[in-house]
Amino acid sequence: MLRNLSSEGTCKNGSCPTLWGTEDAERYVVQGRIVTDPAWLAQLGLPEGETAVLVPAEVLEGYFRDHR
Repeated sequence: MLRNLSSEGTCKNGSCPTLWGTEDAERYVVQGRIVTDPAWLAQLGLPEGETAVLVPAEVLEGYFRDHR
């Protein structure tokens, strides 16, 4: 099961960038817009089966600021 670690209750349209934590607290899942810029993707060099998403800085900064 995933736990919402960021935008709980603050999203106006139900589909905002969000940080999720796994039940074992050993991994994170990040929800955001898929990176489609060919230059960025080439720079990342992602292996098959992986993707990259854009997440506003405030999502991650807010979580880590609140959990220091």
